[in-house]
Amino acid sequence: MKICIYGAGAIGGYLGVQLARAGVDVSLVARGAHLAAMRANGLKLLIGDEERVVHPRCTDNPADLGPQDYVIICLKAHSITGVLQAMQPLLGPHTRVVTAVNGIPYWYFHKHGGVHEGSTLESIDPGGRQWRELTPQRAIGCIVYPATEIEAPGVIRHVYGDRFPLGEPSGEATSDVQRLSDAFVKAGMQAPVLDRIRDEIWLKLWGNVCLNPISALTHATLDVICSDPATRALSKAIMIEAQTIAESFGVNFRVDVERRIEGARKVGAHKTSMLQDLERGRPMEIDPLVTVVQEMGRLTRIPTPALDAVLALVGQRANIAGLYDGNVRPAETNAPAFA
Repeated sequence: MKICIYGAGAIGGYLGVQLARAGVDVSLVARGAHLAAMRANGLKLLIGDEERVVHPRCTDNPADLGPQDYVIICLKAHSITGVLQAMQPLLGPHTRVVTAVNGIPYWYFHKHGGVHEGSTLESIDPGGRQWRELTPQRAIGCIVYPATEIEAPGVIRHVYGDRFPLGEPSGEATSDVQRLSDAFVKAGMQAPVLDRIRDEIWLKLWGNVCLNPISALTHATLDVICSDPATRALSKAIMIEAQTIAESFGVNFRVDVERRIEGARKVGAHKTSMLQDLERGRPMEIDPLVTVVQEMGRLTRIPTPALDAVLALVGQRANIAGLYDGNVRPAETNAPAFA
């Protein structure tokens, strides 16, 4: 089995070490100082007091690697369109593309059924390029629950978690998704194959859609956002809007809003990925986590006033910092304009 991890950052590096140690023929696409360190010293994973080091193939040129059985995309979702051409040498006739990204994936409406079957979402797949060039037929969904970080170039620290639920867009338990799950399990991770992968996508997004932008605006950690009555109430309002949208597309939530917020509170003094990106001067994942929910609300004509307000604010905050080049659309309203 040949697996290429495209984007060997914190999560990609963690997967790379675990899979390589399990005997998988794994290669990593990375760049810059991180790539140079991996080439010189191998890729190091720190789990508690244990240090694990592997020496997989690493490159910044995917053409060096050839066609793969699986390409696991571990990039920030807004970065994918920019590497589509570079990714093509990895895609053979039977290659599966595993979307280990936050938010709604490009293939969401493939095998979805209903009036939106085959639709693309402009906020996450501008011009439908991912749909055309990766193709939804290749896609396997993957939700990332572990927390990891790059401690230094070539060094990944595992913080918590080992769960990567997988699923076909169709819900089928195909041999492709089962083989991948088996490889993850052999590598010491949990990778249940789900027949309703979209439910799990929304369960994670449910927290991200509110907690990420609120944290970027306030610089508060999860425990603070979810304990303060005002920000907790705002989070709940956005989550209810998102739930209404998701349920209109047939999604089932296995926990209620209060339990989801309480789960986030118990994570403790954790900075969301969006806040970390803001503090480190990295492009912020606003469109895959927030704008896309607004876009799906407009598809279904479900109003999102709380989400609209927070999206407008975090979009401007990110624009001022030079970390977001998207265009947040104004809230749609039938209210009369002020003179």
